[in-house]
Amino acid sequence: MKDAQEILNWYILAGVDTLCSDATLNYVHSEDVATKGAATPKQTEAAQGSARPATTILAQTKSAAYINAREICAQAHTLDDLKAMLENFEGCALKFSANSTVFGYGNPQAEIMIIGEAPGADEDRIGEPFVGRSGHLLDKMLSAIGIQRQDCYITNILPWRPPGNRTPTDGEVAVCLPFLQRQIELIKPKIILLLGASAANAVLNLSSSVSQLRGQFIDYQSENNLSIPTLISYHPAYLLRTPTQKAKTWVDFLRLRKKLATL
Repeated sequence: MKDAQEILNWYILAGVDTLCSDATLNYVHSEDVATKGAATPKQTEAAQGSARPATTILAQTKSAAYINAREICAQAHTLDDLKAMLENFEGCALKFSANSTVFGYGNPQAEIMIIGEAPGADEDRIGEPFVGRSGHLLDKMLSAIGIQRQDCYITNILPWRPPGNRTPTDGEVAVCLPFLQRQIELIKPKIILLLGASAANAVLNLSSSVSQLRGQFIDYQSENNLSIPTLISYHPAYLLRTPTQKAKTWVDFLRLRKKLATL
């Protein structure tokens, strides 16, 4: 029974929250679907009854990991402390499929904090955020407005690469978010730049597209009463796929520089 519980916890932390069936079905042969795949009323009732504990366990597991992360982060008084705690944290299954824990990088007294979604293959290999093609494009965009990479603090909402660069699950984001929020509290930047919808929605607790959010400053409110103007723009990876949006991003970066000059 203990082994079964461990397997269940592993799937939950990996983001699996739906059970399709207890038995495999052969959809090539209609007979299998019509006869073997059909559930009797008693089987349906049993399946519904067994689903409730799994849902409860799912919620408890996510809640426990999130609470644990928050408690850990509250004890971190420096970025080095927080990095060490993150490297020892095992509440997110992404850690076990990634090569590196990609913590934030840059100036700990930076005026600008840049936040993306998650490490890619290059970041996972090197252990530093925004070092691949997206990172090179970001460096060029910053340089164009007179800002150097080393003057910023750069990080992601997730410190571990999702397998195959898939979109992170809500559970993965929720568990990792306290580490990002603590980084913001320790750095106290004058401006936050969020790249991509995933970063924007996670940090600001929204549910909107970048096209709806970009071009305006939205205040980020931390639990220790920090209020930081936050700008949303397109992720460099998206710009590499959709170069026609670079003009809009250029306007966003000019707006960023203008805002910084007034703070």
